[in-house]
Amino acid sequence: MSGLTFDKKELGNLEYSLQREMLATDRLGGYMSTTIVGCNTRKYHGLIVAPIDDTPETYVLLSSLDETIIQHGQSFNLALHRFKGVYEPRGHKYITDFAYTPCPTITYRVGGVILRKELLWIHRRTQLMIRYTLLEANSETTLQLRPFLAFRNKHALSKANMEANGRSYPIVNGVKNRLYEGFPWLNMQLDKDEFNFVPAPDWYYNFEYQKELERGYEGYEDLLTTGYFEVKIAKGESIIFSASVDEMDSKEAIREAYEKSVSRRTHKIDFISCLHHSARQFIVRRPGNRTEVIAGYPWYTVDGRSTFISLPGLTLEQGYKEDCIDVLDTMVSRMHNGDFVGSASAEVSADAPLWFFWTLQQLENHIGTQQIWEKYADAMKGILRAYRKGFCGGEVALHDNGLVWAYRPGRALTWMDTVIDGVPQTPRAGYVVEINALWYNAVQYTLALAKKYNDKDFYNEWKTLPKRTQESFLSMFYSQQKGYLADCVDWRGADYSIRCNQIIACGLHFCMLSQEQIVNILLIARRHLLTPCGLRTLSPLDPAFESTYKENPIEQEAAASNGAVWLWPLMFYVRCLLGLEGTSALDKVKEILMKLDMEIQTYCIGSLAEYFDANPPFVARGAFSHASSVGSALYIRALIDKFEKKNKKRQK
Repeated sequence: MSGLTFDKKELGNLEYSLQREMLATDRLGGYMSTTIVGCNTRKYHGLIVAPIDDTPETYVLLSSLDETIIQHGQSFNLALHRFKGVYEPRGHKYITDFAYTPCPTITYRVGGVILRKELLWIHRRTQLMIRYTLLEANSETTLQLRPFLAFRNKHALSKANMEANGRSYPIVNGVKNRLYEGFPWLNMQLDKDEFNFVPAPDWYYNFEYQKELERGYEGYEDLLTTGYFEVKIAKGESIIFSASVDEMDSKEAIREAYEKSVSRRTHKIDFISCLHHSARQFIVRRPGNRTEVIAGYPWYTVDGRSTFISLPGLTLEQGYKEDCIDVLDTMVSRMHNGDFVGSASAEVSADAPLWFFWTLQQLENHIGTQQIWEKYADAMKGILRAYRKGFCGGEVALHDNGLVWAYRPGRALTWMDTVIDGVPQTPRAGYVVEINALWYNAVQYTLALAKKYNDKDFYNEWKTLPKRTQESFLSMFYSQQKGYLADCVDWRGADYSIRCNQIIACGLHFCMLSQEQIVNILLIARRHLLTPCGLRTLSPLDPAFESTYKENPIEQEAAASNGAVWLWPLMFYVRCLLGLEGTSALDKVKEILMKLDMEIQTYCIGSLAEYFDANPPFVARGAFSHASSVGSALYIRALIDKFEKKNKKRQK
């Protein structure tokens, strides 16, 4: 697969460059994100967006940094901002090159001056470092750096006020600022002694975030600049700017930190190496020995269902089984009465605890069944018993027919969870196809391990249930006439909307369907749902189908599960395809994966979006870097590797 490529001739074209965003994370919950030309188009963009306490919330501390080149008394501002529909300054016209690896690098040319800017987000620290190198200059050159500060929650917007403290306090090789009490100090330093910081607190009004306006949200912000650095820079010289919540004690420490960090950076040279890098950005180490998965950037935090679905691809495909175990152990440590907490709870997401078993099945291939049973048997058995007992007074519970019922008025308990004004946009209530497929898989897997490791009490207690579940499921869901599964069944009957959820039922390790039934369902999916970017959430022939992303934010939300294309269900489609056709299907599967190659070059560079428009050109939508999308692509890659190895063994 090809590597990342950028059309240098188009970098000055805002229609091209503003649609390409970049992301770097510190693996602690913080990140840096902006467009490839440095213009923030979202309230979530910023050079330092980081947690300030033990909560998952993150805060924009440093929004942007304006660079100005000064020669012969003339100033050339290299920044790009949008104010009420007008771009000013227009520094993008000076950009001649952009590279993404090993770290984002922008090259500017102003007359005879060529300046290179390298952005480095330090791992395991809340610290941004930018190295400026003057490649060409014919006369004395001054570099001016003006920071714009926000100090606000990433979901909010800053407005000019009298409470903000615009005073700058001197520190080693720089200054520190803290606009409001309760925030950490932001330490801004240079690796050069000869510089001048000019204190000049001032509010700049009405920064416009176009992406927020497009999404139907408020998109105007006021930012405070506390002053600016001025430093002489000679031809061939490099100057490092550091912004961090921790003060560096010398210019030598700044340089050492930069060199050590940049030397460890991997090169994102092709599709898979980009996804490997992106996968590591979702795994976050938090205080208290907690390891969690960020569901997606820029606005999501931790989501239980997304964690389980994405975790095998994010970790195991690269051999990081310890990370996988650490995440699972973190979640299990907070279980109560057979249920996870927060978004992983069955009371919130009726299927989330059942995805835990699917994750364990992937982990088993790396640590063996014995360790799975020793570590997680109590959690596995506890979850099953909790479903049998029921959650929320029976709103989510196992019924006598062996199927799990899930219905709460005004709530959406499946992954299609959009609720607008108290009304679920995809009201999949009652017996839901993937929930019951996951239930059957969970019971059968636990029974298999209980039998293997001689847990007679559990085995005898549960051994008759799977047959009852399968009989009820096939009777209630599968239509011989239609040749596919109902999406859900409630008190009104079966809903035979053609959705991607039935593919999950086909692709689990323990499956209730015959080979013939799976073949029929795959044919339906291929005809109605399969696209180059994943599976549609609804057939285009359905009256409720939404073909494109809407301008109205309410319609946007509704379209996300009524037509929009999601990548993560594709891994179950691929698993079925390989299971039915074996190595003869490898070329088809490789072609599916190759079609995603272009997606890492738009939207968020090097990553994959949350979902896509339902019809060509399948424009990326939602969170620009999503754990389940990246995890599923890597999971598919692992399936390809597995079947290629099998094929080689057969040939020998």
